[in-house]
Parts: sequence; structure tokens; C-alpha cells
Amino acid sequence: MISVYDLKSRFQNMLRPLCTVLANKGISANHVTLTALALSVCYGFLLCFNIQVLWLYLPAFLFVRMGLNAIDGMLAREHNMKSKLGMALNELGDVLSDTVLFVPFIFYAPQAAWFVALFIFAAALNEFCGLLAFMMNGQRRYDGPMGKSDRAAATGLIGFLIGCGISLHAVLGVIFILLTLLCAWSSVNRVRGALLEGDV
Repeated sequence: MISVYDLKSRFQNMLRPLCTVLANKGISANHVTLTALALSVCYGFLLCFNIQVLWLYLPAFLFVRMGLNAIDGMLAREHNMKSKLGMALNELGDVLSDTVLFVPFIFYAPQAAWFVALFIFAAALNEFCGLLAFMMNGQRRYDGPMGKSDRAAATGLIGFLIGCGISLHAVLGVIFILLTLLCAWSSVNRVRGALLEGDV
């Protein structure tokens, strides 16, 4: 199953010169991780007020966040900035950022609250399964079809449609049920992949 994550290497190649500049200026991977989290909290908080223009630019914000996430990883790996604290901040930051950016959909369509909440849980579980693979085999897994990048693409598109004035109140619950099922599929793929790695 194709995932947005499969485009990661090309995206990283585009960002590599910027990473070098940041590293030379003394900006650490942890600085970038915390910046991405802080920006996500601020944007998510403002989205809860259902400001239409913020919904419209949600895809752009998620793209920036994706870029920051890629940069912190590259700084850690390619500029000798790996640390246990960095790993903790990265994993916690991803889950917290996802949560604060998904919660506004509850404010947009309160009738879909339980479905959005279930999706948030499934997204967090998906990341846990990726970490579980690391605990089992020492290799973090990012299998789709609804990994972090895919969730950003899907929710960004939903936000864009809302920002364009298209009402999704009647169908948002169904949309998030489908996204939750895809998250569950991703979790199964990650655990299965880890088990197969262990059998090699």
C-alpha cells in the first residue's frame, strides 16, 4: 500500500542544505522538535475557534510541520545530535502535535466528537506500534497506509475543504471512521512487519 512516507527521501534531499545551515548556526534537533510542537499547539488552539482562513491554510501548516519533523531527524542523524532526550521529545511531540491539531475537528462538528476521538486514539496507537517494533527488533517502523504523513495529508485536505466553505458536518463522522480503520490497518502492518523481521 502506497504511503506519503515513501516520498520522504526526496523531501529530505530538498531540506538537506537548510539542515546544514541550521547546524552551523548551533540550532539543535531538539530546538526544532520543540518549535514544531509549540507551533502545533498554537495553531490547534486557534483552530478550535473555527476561524475559516486557518482551516484553509491547515495543509500549508501541516506541510511546514512535516518539514520541521524531517529536519529534526536529519539534524540528529547527520549532525551527531542523537540523544535519548531527543528520541523522547520526538515521539511525544508527534503524538501531542497530532492530538492538538485533530481536536479542533470536534469543535467544528461536535456530533462527530466520538469518531474524531477514536481517530486520535488510533493515531496514537499507530505510533505506539511503530515504537513497539523498535523495542522488538531495534528498528522503528513507519508502515502505512495511514502513517503520520498520511494523516497530515488527509486531515489537511479536510481542513482545506472546510476553509473553502464546504460543509462537512453531515459526513465528518464517516470520514473519521474510515481514517480510523486505515490507522488500525497501519498498526497491524507495523506489528506484522516487526514479527516478520524477528523471524528472519
